[in-house]
Amino acid sequence: MLSMVNSMATTKFTITLDDEQFDELKQLVAAGQATSVSSFVRKAVETALNDAAGWRQMLEFALAETGGPITAAERKWADGVLGRRQTRSKRRARK
Repeated sequence: MLSMVNSMATTKFTITLDDEQFDELKQLVAAGQATSVSSFVRKAVETALNDAAGWRQMLEFALAETGGPITAAERKWADGVLGRRQTRSKRRARK
């Protein structure tokens, strides 16, 4: 019988959580609602990345439906509304 092993490369790194967040995660593991803190964090990151991809797809669709990519003037307006400031390198790149 041939068996397939699904191996995934992983990277170990350190994150910082509030004490309360970490305590809640440990309680979820103790209650059997998560297999480990690492698996919970992996799933949270996966979910966030999928959500970001979904938002990106919606934006691309909306832009295609309304005339194409955002113009420099529209981006400046949106950045102002969102309270974002351009970094120097971005300002130079757009000139």
